[in-house]
Amino acid sequence: MRTLTTTEELAAFCDEAAGAPYVTVDTEFLRERTYYSKLCLVQLAFPGVGDSNAVLLDPLVDGLSLDPLIALFRNTNVVKVFHAARQDLEIFYVDHGVIPEPLFDTQVAAMVCGFGEQVGYETLVKRISKASLDKSSRFTDWSRRPLTDAQKKYALADVTHLRDIYEHLAAELERSGRARWVAEEIAVLTDPETYITRPENAWERVKTRSTSPRFLAIVQALAAFRETYAQSKNIPRTRVFKDDALSELASTKPMTLDDLGRSRLLLREARKGPIAEGILAAVKAAQELPKDELPKPDTSRDQLQVNPALADLLRVLLKARTESSGVAARLIAPAADLDALAAGLRDVKALSGWRQEVFGADALRLCEGKLALAVKGRDVEVIEL
Repeated sequence: MRTLTTTEELAAFCDEAAGAPYVTVDTEFLRERTYYSKLCLVQLAFPGVGDSNAVLLDPLVDGLSLDPLIALFRNTNVVKVFHAARQDLEIFYVDHGVIPEPLFDTQVAAMVCGFGEQVGYETLVKRISKASLDKSSRFTDWSRRPLTDAQKKYALADVTHLRDIYEHLAAELERSGRARWVAEEIAVLTDPETYITRPENAWERVKTRSTSPRFLAIVQALAAFRETYAQSKNIPRTRVFKDDALSELASTKPMTLDDLGRSRLLLREARKGPIAEGILAAVKAAQELPKDELPKPDTSRDQLQVNPALADLLRVLLKARTESSGVAARLIAPAADLDALAAGLRDVKALSGWRQEVFGADALRLCEGKLALAVKGRDVEVIEL
């Protein structure tokens, strides 16, 4: 198990990898105590047998530069293969401003190739590589040095078996003509907007019971302050204050430190100092916001007049299309989209791109009364009217 600890070693490996058709990549990181992920290990491999052409890269070594790896990520002649890539890509985008391209995500490809919803790496290793993984090191502290042999073996397996998985799935996509489907999904992963967290939009993740515009304005201001503060201090947003405390503050509208002291849910550290000042300033600003600038909740789907019979038929059609195509149902159309279709809405993902081919076109004809469903044995047949 070779570990790269110098920039020169990394550059030599990347020069070799640049001549390969693809390189498999994985990372180990910590995020429990920080806002941004701390990169602790990078695993890399290009075509070979066993551990050949596979290395571990230690980014925690003083003086080591990741520039050769970043250059490899920008080399469009080499496909970069990840499994469930989103968190890995976020690290490289936030730390180095790069998104590896061209990109292949084996989890996305596996869902398109009939392996089910959000299939795990271990499952693919068993089903494609016919091997098993030792997952005993999964929850270890990857920032501690030295790494044990068990940790190294575990980490390296995440890119060595990935070579077999990639080659199998790429061949299946070529055979089925579905490579374009995967490309549509990966476009989201290669969009920088996927990895940008804007404080002014942070309130949209907070679940609240009230839809009062003034209440939502306070939620918006508090969530924006929390996000900005957490980013500036590189601490988890829950270390500033949690969602339940945020909702309580939006309800009680504290104006003084004494008001904050009466909070039941606010952390002790947030009742004084810069966090307390930020809370009071956010509440005050939201209270003073003109009515025409108050946020409005998205209620477009709250009062949908869903046709329950049609919704049930759409679910039957989706099940039939899932079975015939082998594509995971949730990837094609989540339940919310089916209800929206049954209520007459047409701005849903299921009616665009490859989903239109697999399900959307028939779903529209079903809604318009242009086709019917019939049961033949255990199968559902689509009948044109």
